[in-house]
Amino acid sequence: MDRIESMQIFMKVAELGSFTGASEHLSLPKASVSNAIQQLENNLGTRLFHRTTRKVQLTQDGVTFFERCRDLLSDVDEVESMFRKDPSLVSGRIRVDMGAAIARNAVVPRLPEFLKKYPGVQVELSCSDRKVDLVREGFDCVIRVGNLADSGLIARPIGKFTIVNCASTAYLEKYGRPKKLEDLQNHFLVHYVQTWGGKPDGFEYYDGEKFRTLSMKSKITVNNVDSYTAACLAGLGIIQAPRVGKDEYLMKNKLEEILPKYKAEPMPVSIVYPHRRNVAKRVQVFMDWLESILKDYVE
Repeated sequence: MDRIESMQIFMKVAELGSFTGASEHLSLPKASVSNAIQQLENNLGTRLFHRTTRKVQLTQDGVTFFERCRDLLSDVDEVESMFRKDPSLVSGRIRVDMGAAIARNAVVPRLPEFLKKYPGVQVELSCSDRKVDLVREGFDCVIRVGNLADSGLIARPIGKFTIVNCASTAYLEKYGRPKKLEDLQNHFLVHYVQTWGGKPDGFEYYDGEKFRTLSMKSKITVNNVDSYTAACLAGLGIIQAPRVGKDEYLMKNKLEEILPKYKAEPMPVSIVYPHRRNVAKRVQVFMDWLESILKDYVE
């Protein structure tokens, strides 16, 4: 095993905080991962990790080595890809996370064309409503919807999702079609929370000067985007959601748009990745492709 490969293994163990996780991600036996780290430590004459039964953590020397490896591997990858013109030479695994609605309606249907252009690439697609830890869980990039916290990660803004107010036709036939905000006192809202125990938002609208929230009754609270849409289709209340994924139901008259003058604030969409310098060619082309297809769904 050469030094570059050993450093790549070291980086993955450091990112995931796990020898087992690194072996699974790299498709290598756990013994090979352990041997590579042991050999690195022997060559360097220092311990790179604190190892316990519960976790693997970088030593101070390990942190220093991690920073140098990240820059070095980035330079190696850049040099190796400098003269690659043939897309088939771009290869390797990409691990990405995004919301289920974006994956189902925007990304997965177009994925065959990306894989046809880059046949050497394999995609690991995770769909989750929670905010995954990019570094700890080994993701190359994620699609984030909403305002971003100052996390030290690199963000590539794509645009903003338009939000629509929707209810099922059956629900509207039972409770009536609201024409003004005051009518909402006789209606129900499907509440959505990312974390149980969090306070659900009300009905958001723009009053001509700023966005406000109107409290509403609710029969159900969910913490999953698919359940949020399903509750609306089942006639359990009104939802406010990005238009992506809703056009299908609107066209089939399963959902109807209501109160179009009272829209919630558009939601920013970004591609987020860990490091500006340590971006492999396969990840670069994948993020460029993601941006190109998401442009069809944002303002």
